[in-house]
Amino acid sequence: MKSKLKLSNLYLTLVFVIIYLPIAYLIFYSFNTGDTMDRFTGFSMKHYATLLSDTRMISIVLNTVVIALLSALLATVIGTLGALWINQLKQRTMKNAVLSVNNVLMVSPDVIIGASFLILFSFLGFKLGFTSVLLSHIAFSIPIVVLMVLPKINEMPKTMLDAAYDLGATKWQTLSRVILPSITPGIFAGYFMAFTYSLDDFAVTFFVTGNGFSTLSIEIYSRARQGVDLEVNALSTLMFLVSLLLVVGYYLLEKYGHTRKINRNKMMKGPNAQ
Repeated sequence: MKSKLKLSNLYLTLVFVIIYLPIAYLIFYSFNTGDTMDRFTGFSMKHYATLLSDTRMISIVLNTVVIALLSALLATVIGTLGALWINQLKQRTMKNAVLSVNNVLMVSPDVIIGASFLILFSFLGFKLGFTSVLLSHIAFSIPIVVLMVLPKINEMPKTMLDAAYDLGATKWQTLSRVILPSITPGIFAGYFMAFTYSLDDFAVTFFVTGNGFSTLSIEIYSRARQGVDLEVNALSTLMFLVSLLLVVGYYLLEKYGHTRKINRNKMMKGPNAQ
């Protein structure tokens, strides 16, 4: 048993090394005084200074962040309402069908989704740019939010809703004062996941972006094709740190939600519950 555990730990360590070693290599050379990754010639922050003085890149960063914030917000609202609607479905067949449609969007290749949106926007005569990218990001983020919120709704004790209605609460009061506070960790988790997916999306954005508008993923791809640019290393380092903070935030929300659930269960059992 111990040998199997050691082997699994060794395998897990190897996987993490393979995944994070290239990232560490990229971050290390973002501090290089030279302009290539051939060899490290000394420590310098000049590539970060160049990045901060690059007005075009700053504009692209702002475009990307605005798209991510807006798409995540709207997708969270729509996805949360969708999860509440799915939970209210009485027919099991109908509920499974809706969940299947939602899951299909999760497993569909991004290239197919991007090409589909391009065909749709072209058919409608819709100009590609900020709005087309925003609508596309909202669309592929909604299933993510549904999958994050729906389990929290299912975990919510049904007795809480019955108690609220017995005390005379309206549907809106039950929603705003009972349901939403109980599923808040799932809502925030869905928002952070949608935000992260929007930030690093390339395939869908590549199809629906137009001339004069770009996002970080498209810009990094364009620059990487022209050769190694350590400004991209600096930018990628900052993006990695942002993603790391989002993961930590998601973990803290999950921990907070778990703690609230334990405390709520203790309150329902009474003050003498252990």
